[in-house]
Order: sequence, then structure tokens, then C-alpha cells
Amino acid sequence: MMNPISDFFLTPADVAKELAQRVKQRRLEQQLTQAELAKKADIPLSTYRRFEQTAQISLEGLLNVAFALGLLEDVNQLFTNKTWSSIDDMLQQTKTKHRVRHD
Repeated sequence: MMNPISDFFLTPADVAKELAQRVKQRRLEQQLTQAELAKKADIPLSTYRRFEQTAQISLEGLLNVAFALGLLEDVNQLFTNKTWSSIDDMLQQTKTKHRVRHD
């Protein structure tokens, strides 16, 4: 699990690279070649290869890949958590979640 403060400083490029790596790992776990996954996702092989290499893919392509891997519900859960309006809100919520009661 990542630290909430370090998550705050991730760039979109960082997240895209991590996402591409996670998708590749799921592909390998399911013992699929790039060509097999691209076919299941109904996207060109070149598009899928580019995604693994550069983390660039259209939203529709990513959704097709997620569907082909059986992970569409994971993508559907994006943006369902409450967002913070400030760093103070984030830190306060994090403290509250991790507060341990000592009697």
C-alpha cells in the first residue's frame, strides 16, 4: 500500500506507467500473449504493444483490455471514493482512519 502523501505527488505519467505494468502482469498471469490479448480486446496488436511500451492507449482501448482480462469492474470503480478539498482534509481523514483506541 502506498503512502497517501506520496500518492499526492504522483504524476499522470507515473500512474500510466504503473497501470501499463499492472495490465501486463495480469496478462502474463492469464498466460496470454500480447497478440492473444489484443485479439480478445478487439484492438490492433500495435496498439496493445504501444500501451505496454509507452503506457499510451485510448480510454476505449483501455476499457476493452480491462474487459478482455475480466477487470472491467475494477475500472468501473474509479473515482467512486470521496476526494479531498485540501491536503489538511486528506491528512485529517488519514489520521481518523488509522486512529487506534487505547483503553
